[in-house]
Amino acid sequence: MKNMQRRKNVFADKASIILRMMLQDPNKKWVARDFVGENKVSLGFAQEVLEELSRRGFVERVKKGPKSFTVLTNKEELINAWQKYYKYELNEVDLYYSPEKNILKKIKSILKKDKYALTLHSGANLITSYVRTDNIYFYFISKNWEKDILRLRQELDLKELVSGGNIYIINPYYKKSFLFGSQVINGFHVVSNLQLYLDLYNFQPRGREHARYLDIALKNQGNSLA
Repeated sequence: MKNMQRRKNVFADKASIILRMMLQDPNKKWVARDFVGENKVSLGFAQEVLEELSRRGFVERVKKGPKSFTVLTNKEELINAWQKYYKYELNEVDLYYSPEKNILKKIKSILKKDKYALTLHSGANLITSYVRTDNIYFYFISKNWEKDILRLRQELDLKELVSGGNIYIINPYYKKSFLFGSQVINGFHVVSNLQLYLDLYNFQPRGREHARYLDIALKNQGNSLA
């Protein structure tokens, strides 16, 4: 037992890059080298993740010597397992208040040179218009969180209340991978459909309801979660 190799957490940040790539092209025949390079995943790391995905029955590894490959065989089961592991609360969130009615447009203008992406109802509503809410949720990437948040608060004139607020600035749990597959909708940067679904699924209020509606809406549009 002491010599048993520790199993790779396939839903951890760096490992999830492999999952996101496979879900984005579910019919492709993958080899470990496909995940190496700009995504900063080593060959050995990719092989370990593929091995664990195979052990859990999400992929099939076809052994043909130098022509060996891996195919995604259980997409729905993989997403179901991922949504059980991941919760929006894994992120760190700063909460502020703004009385401005057009705060979302102001955020888009000020953050155009920064790494940000809308999520939860704020992002999904650009696709579905399903949940009416005044709350704004967006991921923000910063090398110096306190300094950049202070600047952002000043530029957006955000207030810090004793309790409550309507502007949720999110320091992502998935620091390496949260922007993978991100999209631009109506000029706004939004996380991928997959990340929207994962964020919404265990979120209250009305997150799971919105996640399921998003899935249906995308399928009706001929699109997918990934």
